[in-house]
Amino acid sequence: MALGSNTKFYETPNHPYQGERIADESNLLGRYGLKNKEELWRGQSELRDYRREARKLLGSASEDTDREAGEFLARLQRYGILGDQDSLDDVLSLDVTDVLERRLQTVVYRKGYANTPEQARQFIVHGHIELDGQRVTRPSMKVETAVESSVGFDENSSLSDELHPERAEEQE
Repeated sequence: MALGSNTKFYETPNHPYQGERIADESNLLGRYGLKNKEELWRGQSELRDYRREARKLLGSASEDTDREAGEFLARLQRYGILGDQDSLDDVLSLDVTDVLERRLQTVVYRKGYANTPEQARQFIVHGHIELDGQRVTRPSMKVETAVESSVGFDENSSLSDELHPERAEEQE
């Protein structure tokens, strides 16, 4: 089945006008520099899928389940959503912030390349950030812990010269 262009990868809230939920969402939007609530809802849907998968694996008892559970946990650990010692039960206690922390935008901000999450988003969208030697322009991209150390400014970026004036002098 081919996915159409109208397919959403997130679910919207069942009750659109709940003051407490709206306040919580606005707080998360500001804290993580998200463009709109759709990005937050995508993170919540991703978390919901993780929990659903964990419940399915906890409930089944076949020989394939152990292998599938191991692969599932390894994937979440590779992205840094779970720790090395965490189990399937720990997936059920995850929060949406655990997913949002692994976005490239948040990683760039946490590493100090930008003063605000919004500035981190702008640097990424404008092509100033690279990951593992490749320019990246998607702020929502999930960053694996193994390549997190390779996040940095693109050396061809104009911002790179501003941050490292000695390079600009070498080029003259």
